[in-house]
Amino acid sequence: MSYCKNPYFQDRLNTLEVRVGAVCLGSKFPIRVQSMTTADTLDTMASVEESVRMIDAGCEIVRLTAPSKKEAENLHLIKQALSERGYHQPLVADIHFTPNAAEIAALHVEKVRVNPGNYADKKKFEEITYTDESYQSELLRIEEKFTPLVKLCKSLGRAMRIGTNHGSLSDRILSRYGDTPEGMVASAYEFIEVCEKNDYFNLVISMKASNTLVMVQAYRLLVSEMIKRGRHYPLHLGVTEAGDGEDGRIKSAVGIGSLLVDGLGDTVRVSLTEAPEFEVPVAQKLIEIAQQKNILSLPYYPKGLPFDPFHFERRTSSVLGNIGGGNAPVVVADFSQQETITPANLFACGYTYSNALDKWNVHDAAADYVYLGKNTLDFELPGTLRVVVDESVWATQSPLPVGTIPLVSLKNRHKIPQNQPCFCATKAEDLAVDLHLLQAEDVLVLQSSYDNKVQWFRWAFMVLKEHQKSNPVVFNLLSESSDLEQFQLEMGVFAGSLFVDGLGDGLWIQAPQQPKIEINKVAFGVLQATRLRISKTEYISCPSCGRTLFDLQETTAKIRDRTSHLKGLKIGIMGCIVNGPGEMADADYGYVGSGPGKITLYKEKEVVRKNVNTEDAVDSLIDLIKSHGDWIDPA
Repeated sequence: MSYCKNPYFQDRLNTLEVRVGAVCLGSKFPIRVQSMTTADTLDTMASVEESVRMIDAGCEIVRLTAPSKKEAENLHLIKQALSERGYHQPLVADIHFTPNAAEIAALHVEKVRVNPGNYADKKKFEEITYTDESYQSELLRIEEKFTPLVKLCKSLGRAMRIGTNHGSLSDRILSRYGDTPEGMVASAYEFIEVCEKNDYFNLVISMKASNTLVMVQAYRLLVSEMIKRGRHYPLHLGVTEAGDGEDGRIKSAVGIGSLLVDGLGDTVRVSLTEAPEFEVPVAQKLIEIAQQKNILSLPYYPKGLPFDPFHFERRTSSVLGNIGGGNAPVVVADFSQQETITPANLFACGYTYSNALDKWNVHDAAADYVYLGKNTLDFELPGTLRVVVDESVWATQSPLPVGTIPLVSLKNRHKIPQNQPCFCATKAEDLAVDLHLLQAEDVLVLQSSYDNKVQWFRWAFMVLKEHQKSNPVVFNLLSESSDLEQFQLEMGVFAGSLFVDGLGDGLWIQAPQQPKIEINKVAFGVLQATRLRISKTEYISCPSCGRTLFDLQETTAKIRDRTSHLKGLKIGIMGCIVNGPGEMADADYGYVGSGPGKITLYKEKEVVRKNVNTEDAVDSLIDLIKSHGDWIDPA
């Protein structure tokens, strides 16, 4: 339980006060929103104009890249120009590989971000065997390189973010800890300990990854370590290389939201492959969604957890049909409010009917169950789709599709024969009272109308565990939002937080103000973002910044257009070399900017082709995919 104050009650972790210019961070202050410019930092006016758009959108802290001394020196002119226009929000210099640039930047801006994976190391993907003595000598080398910046920031009153990235862990860390959340925390503490040795505590810490499971586990392990050591630094939250559009928003909501619901996080950046001012309102909505207002207290706080917060493992559930056990979580499409249902309606949930061929086509993101409520059908369904109806219809209507399952409230379970599998619906807050009515053949449908539903659902799983009930569980979540982005973020937070913990066997979303096709896309998007059910290509796409060597938005769109049919393939699209090679380890193929007009292509973390001309690079990527047997022609 030592990864937050209380996993059954949202209570913000007490963190130190850190000053970034006039902006204060920490648990006594609101959660701050920040973003990062995409313009070349040497282009003063472009950087200023972009910063102004970000600040006008609500950005409280602006980050700019400083890959060399020249960019670091130019931060002074950017700061001055912003001040002359009446913008005094603090600036942050983003540093990779260049300690001398960090020391120059600290003279001009309020905060410096260093990446412990490459501040004092060059990544070569070498496996090195260290003795304790040789490892300690490496730490002394890091301390020697890093201490001058620490002392400078301390003397100037500057803040610092120690920002670990899963994609750029040093070879030293990888050799000892592997590509793990534990290694991410160890990497950060190599630098934190140097700061503490010099009595410098004006620190913010981050544990970013493009894999939401790794990201959440790393932050939890970090907090656990801070609790053991007795000093809690503010946390900056972000899912790196989240991507664009719906995918980027859902993925960010899953990772960031899973931490916010537990009271973790003091600053947030949503990293989208879009203009940076578009990131800000997404972050604002995400913070608002995670703030619990309409809550119902739990009857008691269990002594344990129904999951391991530090290592992902799905809850063991019994198998009922295609639900539970080792099956991927199912998706339930809700047509209960539809007046009449025709084959055309099922297009929204992944099924198309061909009149000419008299057959159904089942798409990768096709719902597994359709809930009809009191409706009936006058046509045959595809064989992969099963039907759920209200108990009254199941008991009185005939004929019904083969295998139709009744939905009944848990209180009324006695109305259905014991040997008949049911979907049994109950509010999490009523489960303890009615649990004895649940039969071994049933799927439990969990609901809650409270903002602290994640805590209530965890509590429900503990009740199931205490009573040795292994029934599969489907989450039935309601959203009244008419705003599509808000809806995407809500489902990412509430469903994603539970799936990240390995809980749940299905997702049933009711959103009366959203088109059914969007509801289906969001359900499968959440399962994709939590790595539980892959239904489409995954793009690990970084947000642009001043280091970017090509148009990320345009290139991502081109690659998506050519490869979006390759279900299950992971393609990394990186603007520069900083995180590119590391993230390739989690991607099947990588497309990384290596110089002006030049691209390097990767197969996983191995370089395959260097210095490919930008105009030929997408075709070369397709050829690479084909050469490894991963290409299929689009239907």
